[in-house]
Amino acid sequence: MGESGLQTVSVRVAAAGASRTADREALVAFVAEVTRSDPALVSVQQRCPHCGAADHGRPGARVDGRPVGVGLARTSGIVVLAVGPASLGVDVERASRVTAAPLDAFTAGERHRAVASGPEGAGVHLTACWTVKEAVLKRDGRGLRVDPARVEAVLGRVGDGQVDRARFDGMEQLVTVVVLDADLVVAVAAGGAPVRVEDLRGPGPQDGGDTGTTPTPRRHGRQGGAVSGRRRG
Repeated sequence: MGESGLQTVSVRVAAAGASRTADREALVAFVAEVTRSDPALVSVQQRCPHCGAADHGRPGARVDGRPVGVGLARTSGIVVLAVGPASLGVDVERASRVTAAPLDAFTAGERHRAVASGPEGAGVHLTACWTVKEAVLKRDGRGLRVDPARVEAVLGRVGDGQVDRARFDGMEQLVTVVVLDADLVVAVAAGGAPVRVEDLRGPGPQDGGDTGTTPTPRRHGRQGGAVSGRRRG
């Protein structure tokens, strides 16, 4: 069967499910929605290229036999689902977690650019660097079996709407960084494909807890270096 034909990466940000199985079921449903397919025709698998295990490794999907790129990432209280071209990686992280962790994963250049972004932006910048590293390594298929310091995120002003770059093993990777709020950052590695983000967390505090509100989708699109967003009531 041929490729899916998807040209845009669709990303959904939502409260994490009750289990990893629930998150995988949500990914199947999202693939069906994006591809406008019957969920019965969607299959999602995980396979580690090193040990062959099916409980970890880069996920892949097929819709009626056609390969579709998928990604799934988690942080405290949040799951991020991605559907798009056949090769992609996605990651999400909280700035509060990155700044609290003694990570020895950043290059001198990354630290310099983070400091240059100012005291209020340094934590978000380093968080963007970390999510870019994970997204690139997930797309590569080896994940954190590779030292994340081998990936250097070369980011401009984080959240300025531009497609950014990362360097990995002498190759340049195009990446997209979306800052959802002061604490939450998403990165997508998909060869520079346009990225559209749907944020289903709803208004109010975004700490993964019950906010007592009904989620209202917020959409952020990034195409040709421009970002737009709108809220649906």
